[in-house]
Amino acid sequence: MRITVNFSLKKSKSRTDDKCPIYLRCTMHGQRFELSTGIFIDPVIWIEEKQQVKGRTEEVKILNSRLDKTAFRVQDIYNQLAAKGEPFSAMHLKNKLRGLSGEKGVLEILDGIINGIEGRIGNDYSEGTLKHYKTTYSRLSEFIKIRFGRTDLLLSMVDYNFLNSFDLYLKTDLWLKPNTALTYHKHLKKVLNTAIAMNLLSVNPYNSFKVKRNETHRDYLTLQELYHLERKKFFTLRMEIIRDVFVFACYTGLAYAELQKLSDDHIHIGNDGEEWIIIDRTKTDIRCRVPLLPKAKAVLNKYKDFPQSENKRRLLPIHSNQKMNEYLKELATICGINKNLSMHVARHTFATSVTLSNGVPLETVSKMLGHTSIKTTQIYARIVDSKISADMKGLAMRMGMTEIG
Repeated sequence: MRITVNFSLKKSKSRTDDKCPIYLRCTMHGQRFELSTGIFIDPVIWIEEKQQVKGRTEEVKILNSRLDKTAFRVQDIYNQLAAKGEPFSAMHLKNKLRGLSGEKGVLEILDGIINGIEGRIGNDYSEGTLKHYKTTYSRLSEFIKIRFGRTDLLLSMVDYNFLNSFDLYLKTDLWLKPNTALTYHKHLKKVLNTAIAMNLLSVNPYNSFKVKRNETHRDYLTLQELYHLERKKFFTLRMEIIRDVFVFACYTGLAYAELQKLSDDHIHIGNDGEEWIIIDRTKTDIRCRVPLLPKAKAVLNKYKDFPQSENKRRLLPIHSNQKMNEYLKELATICGINKNLSMHVARHTFATSVTLSNGVPLETVSKMLGHTSIKTTQIYARIVDSKISADMKGLAMRMGMTEIG
């Protein structure tokens, strides 16, 4: 490993007296940084080829001596860092030149973020978000230990190569799917953006390292499947409750986190004189405003005086998300529905079969779902379009239609 030191005149940063600053430029194993020397001169006395100030006056000699000492100091700090036998980056060298010591590590910043989330559970963040960040900490810690043999890594060591290696580790060593790996990248990107906000980094390497989200298949129930589910008779109260909660979600579009906390406080009378659910999404803090459809009202009325709901001041008797999804697999088997049922499938059903397929405008559905961007809702619109296309082709085949020509 070697380092090159150069000086250049920054004419773009000239002062009102037309004097320009001389900048130090260091290049080390593909990484480069610039730093002002604090020296300002008239551009006409700068010799670019020699990287010196032209002249023989005492002032010129002092300026050129300062440049020589700066170059020597860079080489000296570089030698000190190299002698330790530990990896370091150009940014680490820059911080040493600036007199900044004790550079923070990636996991150190992530730990601070996690502590901040813990203190805001129930307000800005959910338990699920906290769990995801802690998992990211665990995965990142394992990677740094395996790849570098360290318990943490300096922020300045995180570059394009690091991100690429981490991505390969997630997808090949841990066999994670691209969209799952994307979650870890989002958390790491937040760490680096936090470091930039704290003036610990100047550039986020994710600016050049892009991670794409793959289109996923989103299961949802057709109206026929939903009606079949509603009419099914159960011989156990447990399965009846699971079915009713799922059906309620299909007619409101509420995610599990909102169903779990739904109370009388979230039921309001709208300007139309009808009952509405008005609730802030736990995930995004975006407000959802959903008119209560008759079938959703029927579920609420059914459990109005249910002991399990009353004890927790909730409108519905909700199990944990894990249990709900586990029971929904059982429900699908009982009802002969060959789909991987989960609480999120109910939300997808509301977006596709209940609303968009019945002519509810995309913008309205987006508002009711509490999406931060209408692009998210457009995913459901594409599903509906593909279904319409398939249905019409099937219709044409059944009616024996051929092209008119």
